[in-house]
Amino acid sequence: MSAPSRLGRYPVRRRIGSGAFATVWLAHDEHLDSPVAIKVLADNWTGDLHTRQRFVEEGRFLRKVESPHVVSVYDAGELDDERPFLVMAYADQGTLADRLELGRLSHAQALTVVDQVGKGLTALHERGVLHRDVKPANVLFRTVGTAGGEQVIAMLGDLGLGKAMDMSSRLTMVGGTPTYVAPEQARGEGLDARADQFSLAALAHYLLAGRQPFAHASLSAAEDPAPPPPMGIGNPDAEAVVLRALAKDRDDRFDDVASFTAALVHAMGGELDASPQAWVPTDPDLTRTEPGAGAADPTPSDRPSARRRWPGLVAAAAVLLIGAGAGWSLERASTATRTLVDDTGTIEVIVPESWTAQVDPEQWVPVEGEQSQPALAAGSREGWNTEEGAAPGVFVGILSSDKLPSRVPQHAECVDAPGGLIRDERNGDASMTMIFSGCPGADYMVERVVQVNASQLLWVQVRSDRRATANTVLDSVRTSGI
Repeated sequence: MSAPSRLGRYPVRRRIGSGAFATVWLAHDEHLDSPVAIKVLADNWTGDLHTRQRFVEEGRFLRKVESPHVVSVYDAGELDDERPFLVMAYADQGTLADRLELGRLSHAQALTVVDQVGKGLTALHERGVLHRDVKPANVLFRTVGTAGGEQVIAMLGDLGLGKAMDMSSRLTMVGGTPTYVAPEQARGEGLDARADQFSLAALAHYLLAGRQPFAHASLSAAEDPAPPPPMGIGNPDAEAVVLRALAKDRDDRFDDVASFTAALVHAMGGELDASPQAWVPTDPDLTRTEPGAGAADPTPSDRPSARRRWPGLVAAAAVLLIGAGAGWSLERASTATRTLVDDTGTIEVIVPESWTAQVDPEQWVPVEGEQSQPALAAGSREGWNTEEGAAPGVFVGILSSDKLPSRVPQHAECVDAPGGLIRDERNGDASMTMIFSGCPGADYMVERVVQVNASQLLWVQVRSDRRATANTVLDSVRTSGI
């Protein structure tokens, strides 16, 4: 949809993100001279009274709670077409899902996030509200001013599945995210605060161990979960705390969220991050709120897509993005090339002949549990895209998303990233490119993401000993049928 010039009394700056039920806009509160996020019900749900009621209830639930760790609702209203909107605190540091794109948290950072989210849940529970969908995409970060300077705090957002406890104590609608949902919630049973405790424990497991405790592809799979594998964090006391909160039987869990987080903090030796700083530098192009020359529909390169969840990129990075590796591979000084096409005929790329020692034209699954997508990989030797055998090669894959991510994958193992992030348009498609140099296994690493249509991205990663070769391979990528 095109950007409105105003929502109620608030002038709109740009779109933050959108989902199946709502679109969120960055706007400016002229009375208080501050940025706000405005969540508007999607126009295709205007006539659905149940969805509309859930949207309005979210604002009411949030208004019941006064906690720095629950996103604040400042105002509410209705547009001329009768769509409701909520005026909320602006999370200028994105979501936990965004932060995890940049790499794992330290244990102190992870424990701080779990502790603060736990405080937010406790505040909700004290007001008689369940969240029912605790996950990285619903943990927001906001910069706040303190006596010691600016710090970042975690807030719970998106109570679209939130329910009053007196309603959830009876048979309720099944909902939630399979990886984090409590068994009793997946079964549609009456709920209490221990369901949110289970979800928070699943999040704690993920942040501390670096992997999720479950790999449920559906809610039905979450009804009877197998015990999660060992966390491997070198702290059996902390692991025992997390596993207790993940107990299949809710009676075996802690009495409440506060007891769980207190036990975890104690087991971890009180290892909190006393003064968390901004996860990523604030980009003035994404957060500025001074009046502009109008509110034209933002192009994908202008949209602050740091508000967008990217589990597919994180999952793919775990497999395809290479850390420090032994051995260097020299590209053959040859002009011979080969044109490669994936199994679906969607992707084509031209690579040096020496990069065809290992070719994989099969589809990949960017997001666990979702459908496979076209992909193509080729490298100069077997295992070229492993940490131990890093070498020149290329990966190209399709991902489902309606906008570009906030950042491309980062590579701390490389020496430099000259030029930083480059936002551009390629044949009319918005793109992001970052070139890293001094990388193990191949001197140059190029990450590029292109918005090829309204619902799909093209992700290209090239590793090369020569930048000229990397540029040639990048420019040769073609797509068909999308």
